[in-house]
Amino acid sequence: MRRLKRLFKQAKDAGSNENFLTSLHRLEGFVAKVLSVAMVVVILVSLFDLALFLSEELFSEPYGFFTTSLIEIFGLFLNILIALEILENITAYLRKHVVQVELVVATSLVAVARKIIILDLDKTTGLQLIGLAVSVFALSVSYWIIRHTTRPSA
Repeated sequence: MRRLKRLFKQAKDAGSNENFLTSLHRLEGFVAKVLSVAMVVVILVSLFDLALFLSEELFSEPYGFFTTSLIEIFGLFLNILIALEILENITAYLRKHVVQVELVVATSLVAVARKIIILDLDKTTGLQLIGLAVSVFALSVSYWIIRHTTRPSA
């Protein structure tokens, strides 16, 4: 009879809010770690791809010159920088278990800047340019607000 009571108590305790939240916390940590490992793989593959691309460009005719536009090469570099920023977001979450909005907005600004840098004006409509301008403005204002509200008072 005691065993049955103890079994019911364990089942009841397993369903408690505290145990449930602990399980969710562990699951979040596990998912963040898997995302970190996946992002490291993405960064390494992207870095390898960039190295191959640069070596092909430098060692093909005409030697020492880029046959591809530098804008495409800058886009590849910025892709890796954005991936590094995302990895930083994930590791910051693992450390503090809080999404750091300032990092997310800064990463978004880098991503929009990348889009602007590699923009092909021949294929871009005026409405798309307006959308990019509004995005940059909104993200910049957001970043400014975040920086000024979280800055320690001196």
